[in-house]
Amino acid sequence: MNDFSFQTACPEGDPVVLPRAEHGISRSRITENSLKVLYRLHRHGYKAYLVGGGVRDLLLGRQPKDFDVGTDATPEQVKKLFRNCFLVGRRFRLAHIRFAGGELVEVATFRRAPTPEDIPEDPAEHPFYAENLFGTPRQDAFRRDFTINALFYNIADFSIIDHVGGLEDLQLRRIRVIGDPQERFREDPVRMLRALEFAARLDFDLDPAADAGIRQCAPLIAEASPARLREELMELVRHRVAGQVLAECQRYGMLEWLVPGFRLAPEAEALLRAMDDRGGKAPAPPEAKVLAALYYQEFFAGLDPERDMNLAEVLGRAGKLLRGHCQH
Repeated sequence: MNDFSFQTACPEGDPVVLPRAEHGISRSRITENSLKVLYRLHRHGYKAYLVGGGVRDLLLGRQPKDFDVGTDATPEQVKKLFRNCFLVGRRFRLAHIRFAGGELVEVATFRRAPTPEDIPEDPAEHPFYAENLFGTPRQDAFRRDFTINALFYNIADFSIIDHVGGLEDLQLRRIRVIGDPQERFREDPVRMLRALEFAARLDFDLDPAADAGIRQCAPLIAEASPARLREELMELVRHRVAGQVLAECQRYGMLEWLVPGFRLAPEAEALLRAMDDRGGKAPAPPEAKVLAALYYQEFFAGLDPERDMNLAEVLGRAGKLLRGHCQH
């Protein structure tokens, strides 16, 4: 991890600002196209920050797989600056800037949480109103999930801006939720899986409040969209932490709510961990292989003569567990 120093206390409302001389991020580690986006926004008078996981990874000495940009320019203003820009997302409006060679830089306008005055007379007619309320960088930081994902790199002076204590959490190697963990997990139960994922990927610990929040809110994972859960499962596979995270889900009592009736058997965990441990730059296994590993024990246990189940019953039971995946 890059060495850096920081002040741990600051006046209410003021961020910690880490000057260029006090952190190890070099522009040579940021892609040329990402720098083009940042500099053009800055030249036209807009705030332009690298945001999120890219800043976290650079501070940890890791090379990010992509870079995201935050700005006070609206999506329409961003589009005017870049001919190769396309606006995407109905729920959450974003600017995608695509370059030759396939690199895509995602640009998001700083958002804020809604106030009572923002609620429309008929929310049903405006279901996504809360996702597109533009705000300040500080307001945007407090909307993010974990402190280590809410750090900003300011292209204007190459400083790191920290509104939420993320620098300290990087130093202490801990995953801390922004705000009250139970409240944030109720807002979006998938955050519990993401907390476990980041802890596994980075070899960090959950802070006590996050740990307690997951134990309390574990059943809420059943309310998450199956499509999002499926996407998150494949994210665990891509980052080679599926076996570890699903074992943690079982330890927290979350797995039984993720997949009712399912328990991660030692054989299935071993298969997933073997996939996680594949060497070099081997591609992630296809989803079919992941599901086969997950349900391996359920299928073969049914073939045990002592359980007195015929093949139709075995396939029926395994099929019930698989159906949620196959429908989305």
